[in-house]
Amino acid sequence: MGEKTAKTQKKSWFKGLKAEFKKVVWPDKKTLAKQTTAVVSVSVLLGVLISIIDAILKYGIDLLVR
Repeated sequence: MGEKTAKTQKKSWFKGLKAEFKKVVWPDKKTLAKQTTAVVSVSVLLGVLISIIDAILKYGIDLLVR
């Protein structure tokens, strides 16, 4: 008896998932390219900023330890 309920719930869940995916508005190629460029650029900039801050803090701590 429990198996029928589990199978019914799985089918219902997949139907709901399919319905939700139909509601999604997928971006066009141009928008996708712009957003990808923005994400990569911000990620690189933050990486560089964190590296600079890390180097400054390391230098400061080395100065204090000596």
